Amino acid sequence: MSKTQTDFHIRKTLRHGENVIVPPNHPSLELLRFSLVCLDEKESHFFCLDGEEAALVILSGTASIKVNDSTFERIGGRRDVFSGNAATVYAPCHSEIVVNCAGPGPLSLAVCFSRSTLQREPALIAPQEVKTKTVGRANWTRHVRDIIDGSFNAGHIVVGETINPPGNWSSSPPHRHEVDNPPDEVKMEEIYFYQLKPQQGFGFQRIYTDDRSLDVSYAVEHNSTVILPRGYHPVAAAPGYQLYYLWFMAGPTSRTLCPKDDPAHSWLKAAEPIIDGLK
Repeated sequence: MSKTQTDFHIRKTLRHGENVIVPPNHPSLELLRFSLVCLDEKESHFFCLDGEEAALVILSGTASIKVNDSTFERIGGRRDVFSGNAATVYAPCHSEIVVNCAGPGPLSLAVCFSRSTLQREPALIAPQEVKTKTVGRANWTRHVRDIIDGSFNAGHIVVGETINPPGNWSSSPPHRHEVDNPPDEVKMEEIYFYQLKPQQGFGFQRIYTDDRSLDVSYAVEHNSTVILPRGYHPVAAAPGYQLYYLWFMAGPTSRTLCPKDDPAHSWLKAAEPIIDGLK
């Protein structure tokens, strides 16, 4: 990595309580920030939203979450991020939030923040409401879970999860969403948070622009975070390890996902029906 380039890879040892991973007013981001909350049974955490919305994604464990006058009791329950869909609570602007670890066992909660002025009722996105799909072919097959998509009434945020089987790629062909040029491309910044199974595993994340003024690659590990303010951003899992990433994004003008594929690699999509014909 050039000395003039920003390091977008964040690795932190997680501690009890709230872990601020991407702080407010990060120099590379305009809309997003990110925290992880780690609680033991019967413990709680409180925070407020002022000029922001948030998606509270239960990574593992069971929670009771109160947002203003709405209470969502004993939601979640998955063992880990590889064990089914997430339960997620959407909290709008000007919310007061109390998170309780309902047990048994600890709670791991991702809090995805985006600037927003939208005021609406809080909402639960239950695991059965998550939209799932398998995309790609061959060794760029991956499994996608859309939690908060463009059909959900939110201010700016879009949220989902992706799992790469061992050795597989995602965000492939490489795509970007850095320019407002609808319907071909809509500008959105993004954050990835990774977990691996088994946990000693690793993957690789590349971020690059057409002119290569930005071109960096990172070995991502369990609980790594990468900021994606611009550029194409393919990610690969090492052989023998499933790679999960929580992704969330926000744009200044639209919540419609219109990524632009790298023209040098867009032939991969054209090859998909050919691969289907060989089966």
